[in-house]
Amino acid sequence: MHAVIKTGGKQYRVAPADLITVEKMDAEAGSSVSFADVLLVSDGAKTEVGAPHVSGASVSAEVVSQGRAEKVIIFKKRRRQNSRRKNGHRQPFTVLRITEISALGKVARAEAGEEKAAKPKTAAAKRPKAKKAAEAAEGSEA
Repeated sequence: MHAVIKTGGKQYRVAPADLITVEKMDAEAGSSVSFADVLLVSDGAKTEVGAPHVSGASVSAEVVSQGRAEKVIIFKKRRRQNSRRKNGHRQPFTVLRITEISALGKVARAEAGEEKAAKPKTAAAKRPKAKKAAEAAEGSEA
């Protein structure tokens, strides 16, 4: 069973035992949070799409940790004007483990000890695989 939830202005596809990184939430590590903004629920055979939300559906998660992303440097320069500004920013985030999805008259729970690795959500994390595939293709052509 999987669901699509909305939090922090973004949408996430989640399944029980998934680890997801969302915008910062006001919750302590180890506490539970619940999402009522469920946009889609599917159990494989049946899919229900909300308009805008699926009624009676909810997703529960446990807060794993709070953190801050790597620093992003903002540098502005106006050439020949002796004008430069440099700022940095670290975006705060919350890591959640999905524990339960309840909808369609069913409840899907994460099993104890079951944990899926967090999936890379950025294109930068996927580039090394593409680069290796390109190198392998070049090697087979020669």
